[in-house]
Amino acid sequence: MCVLAVLAHGDSYAYELVSTLSQTMEISEGTIYPLMRRLQAESWVSTYLVESSSGPPRKYYSLTALGRRSLLEMEIEWAEFVIEVNGVLALAGTGQKAGEQK
Repeated sequence: MCVLAVLAHGDSYAYELVSTLSQTMEISEGTIYPLMRRLQAESWVSTYLVESSSGPPRKYYSLTALGRRSLLEMEIEWAEFVIEVNGVLALAGTGQKAGEQK
Protein backbone atom coordinates (compact mmCIF):
# COMPACT_ATOMS: atom_id res chain seq x y z
CA MET A 1 0.00 0.00 0.00
CA CYS A 2 2.82 2.42 0.83
CA VAL A 3 4.56 1.89 -2.50
CA LEU A 4 1.29 2.41 -4.36
CA ALA A 5 0.66 5.58 -2.34
CA VAL A 6 4.07 6.99 -3.33
CA LEU A 7 3.46 6.11 -6.97
CA ALA A 8 0.06 7.82 -6.81
CA HIS A 9 2.03 11.08 -6.53
CA GLY A 10 4.15 10.33 -9.59
CA ASP A 11 6.24 7.77 -11.44
CA SER A 12 9.43 6.65 -9.76
CA TYR A 13 12.32 4.22 -10.04
CA ALA A 14 13.16 1.65 -7.35
CA TYR A 15 16.00 3.49 -5.61
CA GLU A 16 13.89 6.65 -5.44
CA LEU A 17 11.01 4.64 -3.95
CA VAL A 18 13.32 3.21 -1.30
CA SER A 19 14.68 6.69 -0.51
CA THR A 20 11.18 8.11 -0.12
CA LEU A 21 9.83 5.24 1.97
CA SER A 22 12.94 5.04 4.17
CA GLN A 23 12.15 8.51 5.49
CA THR A 24 9.33 6.99 7.55
CA MET A 25 9.95 3.22 7.63
CA GLU A 26 12.66 0.62 7.31
CA ILE A 27 12.91 -0.72 3.78
CA SER A 28 15.82 -1.86 1.62
CA GLU A 29 16.50 -2.17 -2.06
CA GLY A 30 16.52 -5.94 -1.57
CA THR A 31 12.89 -5.72 -0.48
CA ILE A 32 11.67 -3.37 -3.18
CA TYR A 33 12.64 -5.32 -6.30
CA PRO A 34 10.63 -8.49 -5.54
CA LEU A 35 7.73 -6.31 -4.46
CA MET A 36 7.82 -4.32 -7.69
CA ARG A 37 7.86 -7.55 -9.73
CA ARG A 38 4.78 -8.71 -7.82
CA LEU A 39 2.98 -5.40 -8.32
CA GLN A 40 3.77 -5.58 -12.02
CA ALA A 41 2.49 -9.18 -12.22
CA GLU A 42 -0.75 -7.99 -10.57
CA SER A 43 -0.98 -5.24 -13.22
CA TRP A 44 -0.99 -2.60 -10.47
CA VAL A 45 2.10 -0.93 -11.96
CA SER A 46 3.57 -0.66 -15.42
CA THR A 47 7.18 0.09 -16.33
CA TYR A 48 9.13 2.08 -18.85
CA LEU A 49 12.83 2.88 -19.33
CA VAL A 50 14.37 6.36 -19.19
CA GLU A 51 17.93 7.05 -20.28
CA SER A 52 20.20 8.13 -17.44
CA SER A 53 23.27 10.35 -17.73
CA SER A 54 24.82 8.52 -14.78
CA GLY A 55 24.63 4.93 -15.99
CA PRO A 56 22.23 2.45 -17.57
CA PRO A 57 18.61 3.38 -18.28
CA ARG A 58 16.37 3.55 -15.22
CA LYS A 59 13.23 1.46 -14.99
CA TYR A 60 10.39 3.71 -13.90
CA TYR A 61 7.22 2.40 -12.33
CA SER A 62 3.84 3.95 -13.00
CA LEU A 63 0.59 3.27 -11.17
CA THR A 64 -2.07 1.77 -13.45
CA ALA A 65 -5.82 2.37 -13.20
CA LEU A 66 -6.13 -1.04 -11.53
CA GLY A 67 -3.36 -0.04 -9.11
CA ARG A 68 -5.22 3.17 -8.23
CA ARG A 69 -8.42 1.22 -7.53
CA SER A 70 -6.49 -1.29 -5.43
CA LEU A 71 -4.85 1.52 -3.47
CA LEU A 72 -8.23 3.09 -2.75
CA GLU A 73 -9.57 -0.26 -1.51
CA MET A 74 -6.49 -0.72 0.71
CA GLU A 75 -6.84 2.78 2.13
CA ILE A 76 -10.47 2.09 3.05
CA GLU A 77 -9.54 -1.26 4.64
CA TRP A 78 -6.66 0.40 6.55
CA ALA A 79 -8.93 3.17 7.88
CA GLU A 80 -11.47 0.58 9.05
CA PHE A 81 -8.70 -1.48 10.69
CA VAL A 82 -7.35 1.57 12.55
CA ILE A 83 -10.84 2.40 13.83
CA GLU A 84 -11.29 -1.20 15.04
CA VAL A 85 -7.90 -1.30 16.77
CA ASN A 86 -8.51 2.08 18.41
CA GLY A 87 -11.86 0.75 19.61
CA VAL A 88 -10.20 -2.25 21.23
CA LEU A 89 -7.55 -0.05 22.83
CA ALA A 90 -10.21 2.28 24.20
CA LEU A 91 -12.15 -0.66 25.68
CA ALA A 92 -8.98 -2.00 27.24
CA GLY A 93 -8.18 1.41 28.68
CA THR A 94 -4.88 1.61 26.84
CA GLY A 95 -5.88 4.18 24.23
CA GLN A 96 -4.10 7.51 24.24
CA LYS A 97 -5.24 10.88 23.08
CA ALA A 98 -3.25 12.44 20.23
CA GLY A 99 0.09 13.70 21.49
CA GLU A 100 -0.33 12.15 24.94
CA GLN A 101 2.45 9.94 26.24
CA LYS A 102 2.32 7.37 28.98
